Amino acid sequence: MKGDIGKAEVGDKIRVHKDVNNVDITYEGILMPSQTGCTVLKLKNGYNIGLRGVNPETFITLPNEEKKAQKPISQPDHEKNKKLPNISILSTGGTIASKIDYRTGAVTSQFSADDILRAIPELEEIANYNCRMIYSILSENMRPSYWVELARAVYEEIKNGADGIIITHGTDTMMYTAAALSFMIETPVPIVLVGSQRSADRPSSDNAMNAICAASVAVSDIAEVCVVMHGSTSDDFCYIHRGTKVRKMHTSRRDAFQSINARPIGRVEYPSREIKTLTSHVKRGEKKLAIHDKLESRCALLKYVTGASSESLLFHSGSGYKGIVIEGTGLGHVSTEWIPVIKTTVDTSIPIVITSQCINGRVCDRVYDTGRDMLKAGAIEGEDMLSEVALVKLMWVLGQTQDIENVKKLMHTNIAGEITRSTRTSITL
Repeated sequence: MKGDIGKAEVGDKIRVHKDVNNVDITYEGILMPSQTGCTVLKLKNGYNIGLRGVNPETFITLPNEEKKAQKPISQPDHEKNKKLPNISILSTGGTIASKIDYRTGAVTSQFSADDILRAIPELEEIANYNCRMIYSILSENMRPSYWVELARAVYEEIKNGADGIIITHGTDTMMYTAAALSFMIETPVPIVLVGSQRSADRPSSDNAMNAICAASVAVSDIAEVCVVMHGSTSDDFCYIHRGTKVRKMHTSRRDAFQSINARPIGRVEYPSREIKTLTSHVKRGEKKLAIHDKLESRCALLKYVTGASSESLLFHSGSGYKGIVIEGTGLGHVSTEWIPVIKTTVDTSIPIVITSQCINGRVCDRVYDTGRDMLKAGAIEGEDMLSEVALVKLMWVLGQTQDIENVKKLMHTNIAGEITRSTRTSITL
């Protein structure tokens, strides 16, 4: 491969020769920013390497298609296949839509839904796509007001005839958005959230397989809000998780997402795209489209830890919060010091929901005296809901009613599969 010798810019693909113990070693990669005096390269395997003592004037610049700007398009350059269903892809950003930012050397959200289609042509075998960018953010920047805007966009797409919805989303807070949409939208078609743990620059990226499996679910009869992500570390299947029962359980593994206190709805085999259901689900067309998009965002999630002072609860109850979720100990307990503050808070019409620090199982505050006293003080048991799901649900419930008794009733009502009446001691997939 020929190239130019001399100056290279950040983002250029270069070849570097370095003498290591009298052995000439060649490195090729993308030149990244560096403030340490090292030459930093992003290698083909996706990892970075720092090289000292390399003369920039000896760099050989190679052709780099990744750095070439692509012409933006509003739709892919092909005609729609009338025999295929129509799917709307709503892009919010995240790693599935990310590549390397040559300015910083970090992974950043840059791609639109159209770019995803261009990068994963297999999607065109499954459906026609209407692509719409809602946000281009990393998921830590998501907020409740964005959930509302996203829910309205989903509602609009379904109302306009979409046979299914795919939402590309960052993985770190995808479970919050999935829960929010589960409560806000009654849907007659699949709504599928999908992301990736590793960006498209890395050979181990899971973005293509996840997107293909998500599209397969979007054209299926599973008319629920769900999350579709790798089911194992291999490229063999994806799980279909209910939007109110899923949690990210690992920082970086491709199979980070797991269903908690419930079986996944199903799995998508790869590459066959065959869907195998594992539990009951709402089917396509069973529900009429409806949206309930009012949220009370001024809710807080507190984690009780050993020796924690009740002052933290006092602070939140007096700082304008309208609802509080407390993640208690095993069965959902806090110290006796907190109980009078719980009563005072509930008496001021600020509901308090109790969940557990445990991943599996359910809250039961009737076993020990402390739990019974908490219930007398007005605390609401969170059943087997995940703490983050209970928080999102409380935001949604307070958007529907301010009456404390109605809040309690709705928090105990299974709205979107968030409450499992019978908790199994183990889940066999």
